[in-house]
Amino acid sequence: RLLEPSAGSISFEGRDVSHLSEAELRPLRRDLQMIFQDPMSSLNPRHTIFNIIAAPLRQNSLGDRLKERVAEALQRVGLPQNFASRYRHQLSGGQRQRVGIARALALSPKFVLADEIVSGLDVSTQAQILTLLEKLAAEMGLTVAFISHDLSVIRRLCQQVIVMREGRIVEASATDALFENPKQAYTRDLLAAIPLPEIDPDWLRPPEKASA
Repeated sequence: RLLEPSAGSISFEGRDVSHLSEAELRPLRRDLQMIFQDPMSSLNPRHTIFNIIAAPLRQNSLGDRLKERVAEALQRVGLPQNFASRYRHQLSGGQRQRVGIARALALSPKFVLADEIVSGLDVSTQAQILTLLEKLAAEMGLTVAFISHDLSVIRRLCQQVIVMREGRIVEASATDALFENPKQAYTRDLLAAIPLPEIDPDWLRPPEKASA
């Protein structure tokens, strides 16, 4: 609801929230959180990590035990408590994204929208963040909608897949079924576009010495 929908509907727990007023939406926002794609632009450079995580807690009248709540949020995503005094530029890309996850989960939401959250990270850091998100979703009973163009990541993380094109649902099914037997041509094209490594059997051979 950052934008007013032009068509269709959005339901949460059986209730259509597509056109609720701001006053009607406010009680729901604690349950609906978002992890943004770029933590450099979504974390305020003027605020400490403590204040970044504390802001939604204060806004939702959860300011009691603030230090304890922030420490718990950092611990949940595998960051030490002393990171609370740091700023975003003092963290690596993976650490910044963990802060974004901590901020979203500090309110113990029911639903989290994760928008391309590993697209700017190296492969090993991607794996760490995906494993963390999967673990937290299971522990907290979260529903996570994971937006990504990387279908290999989708297959790793998701149980259900919705394929969209120009804002419309093209295909929706269980992950295994979609990858094994895609129904739509657009889905088949997407799967065919997944880059697969071409192994060169000679890549470990030492170069031949030049003859005299």
